[in-house]
Amino acid sequence: MERLSGMDSAFLSFETPAMHLHVAIVAVVDPSTMPAPYDFAQFKEFVAGRLMVDAVYRRRIVQVPLRLNHPLWVEDPYFDLDYHIRRHGLPAPGGPEQLADLVGSIVGMPLDRTRPLWEMHVVEGLHDGNIAVIGKIHHAAVDGVSGAELFVHLFDLAPEGAQAPPPPPPEVLPERIPSDPEMVGYALWSQTRRMLSLPALLGRTARTAGTLVSRRRNPEAPVGALPLTAPRTPWSAAITPHRKVAFARVSLSDVKAVKTAFGVKVNDVVLALVASGLRRYLVDHHALPDEPLVAMCPVSVRTEDEKGRQDNRVSSMFVHLRTDIEDVPERLRAIALATKGAKEDHNALGAKLLQNWAEHAAPSTFALAARVYSRLNVADRHKPLYNLVVSNVPGPDFRLYLDGAELVATYPLGPISEGAGLNVTVLSYMDNVDFGFLAGAELVPDVWDMADDVEKAMTELRAAADGLIDGERGASSAATPAPAEGVPEHEAPARKKPSARKAPAKKAGARKRA
Repeated sequence: MERLSGMDSAFLSFETPAMHLHVAIVAVVDPSTMPAPYDFAQFKEFVAGRLMVDAVYRRRIVQVPLRLNHPLWVEDPYFDLDYHIRRHGLPAPGGPEQLADLVGSIVGMPLDRTRPLWEMHVVEGLHDGNIAVIGKIHHAAVDGVSGAELFVHLFDLAPEGAQAPPPPPPEVLPERIPSDPEMVGYALWSQTRRMLSLPALLGRTARTAGTLVSRRRNPEAPVGALPLTAPRTPWSAAITPHRKVAFARVSLSDVKAVKTAFGVKVNDVVLALVASGLRRYLVDHHALPDEPLVAMCPVSVRTEDEKGRQDNRVSSMFVHLRTDIEDVPERLRAIALATKGAKEDHNALGAKLLQNWAEHAAPSTFALAARVYSRLNVADRHKPLYNLVVSNVPGPDFRLYLDGAELVATYPLGPISEGAGLNVTVLSYMDNVDFGFLAGAELVPDVWDMADDVEKAMTELRAAADGLIDGERGASSAATPAPAEGVPEHEAPARKKPSARKAPAKKAGARKRA
């Protein structure tokens, strides 16, 4: 038995019938590499053997009466594996659009809080013979980093599997669920203890606020965006439970080539790809605002000694995506500066400040406020807190296998919220960067067009990087004196030919567009 942290509990408190706070991933695997022919029953047994070792898949939520304190994790005495691992057949023609529609319907359903907060859906019938595995788990249990770690632990480095057999699932002893009086008594004691730490937290918060104000007053200091300063977009509205999903893929080699050419970070290039794609989409829909879009970017604050913990160690920073700039290279440089400012704001704020305040959050108050806010569509009546979430999680750069089936694509999906009906989550794997788009179905019905615009943005950025490199090489050649007569001129090493941008491969289950 374990009590949820304030941050974990917040993801439960803020959930409403329209706002589902689980995360998901669509893993496409190639069964042709399996040592034996694919069989669902055997596949399910393998996956279950890997999952049941970790307590996160066996425990469920127990709420404290009247929500007086954060809930408890307890071992589920009625655990039913058949409920959690399900089988689907994809309708013809079995392409990426049909897969995305199925994923949208799955992520559009809330998780059952009377059971462990995860599901796995095995999808057969893809047009290329591949299989999709859709994993879905509540944000109260994992953040981006810990979720990626759990995801990787399902896989092996070779088709034949691990060299040593996995340890047997631990013997799970039934847990006694505390009585209501016990939980209420502990809740009151915990609240009293937290109140004693409140004055020190208020003092740290005041000092932090002073530091941030000083930064804002310095005209030379790069700064991030502020909440409630985002312009309105077609998806800046109240949401429904319905979801639309789309996928995109670009080459990691291309991303790194742009990063090197412009002297920026990989995350800056990812944000620039999203910004360029959204700008194109908004221009096509005659909805581009004059002000730049604001992205909320989750930031891991997990320390070395906290690695391996399956909980939320996350904060956030707010970044201007500079969609107000038309020139592609200028937009990338402006995003890099905006990201630098957002990171400095985040560092000034402190890694643990948000988590410390979450410990003082009253679950009952937050849950009631979230439901009233959603039911009254308040998000339609004020300036957006931010426009979208962009989450970039680094993934493995080596080949992985699931029960012998080669992993060929990984499309992550994060939740949307009231007033910000778009989430773009990014995960790298091998030489690919896979984008998962999740949007409110009524707000962005043509989300596939938005995903395609990211692939076009990669072409633009790569062309700008190549032009910059060629221009620098030309300037360098012009400044180099001609060699003396009779002395052979050494050839400069040829620039490595850029790998062609990988169109979504048939093997990866990505959609081809005309």
